[in-house]
Amino acid sequence: MRGAFAPTRAIVTAADSGIGQATAVALAADGMDVGITWHTDEEGARETAAEVARLGRTAHVERLDVTDLTDVAAVVDRLADALGGLDVFVNNAGTGLARPFLLVSLQEWRDVIATDLDGAFVCMQQAARRMVDGGHGGRIIAVTSVHEHQPMVGSSAYDAAKHGLGGLVKTAALELAPYAITVNAVAPGEIATAMTGHEDVDPLTVERPGIPLGRPGDAREVAAVIAFLASPGAAYVTGSSVVVDGGMLQMGPQAGASIANDDWRNG
Repeated sequence: MRGAFAPTRAIVTAADSGIGQATAVALAADGMDVGITWHTDEEGARETAAEVARLGRTAHVERLDVTDLTDVAAVVDRLADALGGLDVFVNNAGTGLARPFLLVSLQEWRDVIATDLDGAFVCMQQAARRMVDGGHGGRIIAVTSVHEHQPMVGSSAYDAAKHGLGGLVKTAALELAPYAITVNAVAPGEIATAMTGHEDVDPLTVERPGIPLGRPGDAREVAAVIAFLASPGAAYVTGSSVVVDGGMLQMGPQAGASIANDDWRNG
């Protein structure tokens, strides 16, 4: 039987801002060197690397376009090589699309699926291969969404991709368990990040009456859950999807009964 899992090497995709940046910093605070990827914001990635360095850990930065499936595995390999191995992989890269189902073009559909599902598959698979070869177990964590579990009007491609990613997590958890590799999802609700239009906003100052906790979440609150799943303490958690949404998903019947008109049908 392998020795106790003691992670010191992690990769976080799309760690240039928001949840990815907060996660890279949280893992560094837990004693890990971190591989950081970015797609369009190299400056943000360098800022994340500086935060990691301030915590006394080493950061390695690479550009990653998860839709370039011919290069994705190579980026994971380069970062794993720079780190001297791989213990934790956080698949955070993703995109969305707000478009009615009847108006979504095939190319728009393919763009979202390529980013949120195809790229995630290749990244997670290559990370798993590195962990299996390393022989010390590992942690793979995919950032999905509450829309892994419930749909939203105007989000057909995004919902499909996140549902698919949730299914991939479950199957990978079964297949990688013999190698002491756990695979889990973290499903955020509305989080105060650039993707939801709240960059640099204190979520405590934003009112959300429809969310039981009354506000959006903070990226660091999601990162804290990811850091737990990456830790030795989460050794018996696999195939799970941990929802971080302030209670939003529990509001289905309550919210449905409170809607007074058909405006919701327009997204």
